[in-house]
Amino acid sequence: MAATIIDGKARAASLRSEVAAGVADFVAAHGRAPGLTVVLVGDDPASNVYVRSKGKATTEAGMISGEHRLPATVTEADLLALVAALNADPAVDGILVQLPLPKHIDADRVIAAIDPAKDVDGFHPVNAGRLATGLAALVPCTPSGCLILIEDALGDISGAEALVIGRSNIVGKPMAALLTAKSATVTLAHSRTRDLAGHVGRADIVVAAVGIPAMVKGDWLKPGACVIDVGINRVTAADGTSRLVGDVDFASALPRAGSITPVPGGVGPMTIACLLANTLKAARARAA
Repeated sequence: MAATIIDGKARAASLRSEVAAGVADFVAAHGRAPGLTVVLVGDDPASNVYVRSKGKATTEAGMISGEHRLPATVTEADLLALVAALNADPAVDGILVQLPLPKHIDADRVIAAIDPAKDVDGFHPVNAGRLATGLAALVPCTPSGCLILIEDALGDISGAEALVIGRSNIVGKPMAALLTAKSATVTLAHSRTRDLAGHVGRADIVVAAVGIPAMVKGDWLKPGACVIDVGINRVTAADGTSRLVGDVDFASALPRAGSITPVPGGVGPMTIACLLANTLKAARARAA
């Protein structure tokens, strides 16, 4: 029997509606809308598309959308000065510096300069440390979205065997922390893991976030596993056409998994929805 395909678009739309209702309540209570400001350095086409999507979603949720577009030649000092100004601006509840940044700018230094209370990406070392130690934090948006989809599919995941493939600070590590906080038994693997197929075969939950097209094969999966594919890889066919694929071989996984996210249309829409949720959360915390 084919797996249930997890509809990330529909779940993200539901979450955005919840956030919009929360924003309306916030405006009624505080007389202002939460504000999210995005900083884009350079003219990367993918970043441009993503920033436009964020701006549209922010406005649709009833929030104030701010945007600063800086040339790729901007100095690190000038970028840090802008971050400091946004930290001090009472109308700004969330600050997001779009990555990647030009090579002459230290991204870690810029992220560390953001006020942790306004770090709606959840990348600041303070938020990362709070998440790792089980304290309340602003959590990276993609792992947050993944957890929502997992719990929607499975309900209580206490005691479940969970495998996270990928060890980035953006997805892999926070994903492992979130699953651990839900009392799953978590293994953090990566491209150099020995017998990766064996680890996959024991997992009730597989989160693939390694950035290698179709690396996880369907016959590796434990029958009935919940598969969350975070990968977004553009591959080119022999005829020159290109398409987006995930880190999981979807066609071979479909008949074996219990539930699975498609690429596109799975995890991606949840990322922006969770960004909006983080912005509302940050606004509420600052207004308390």
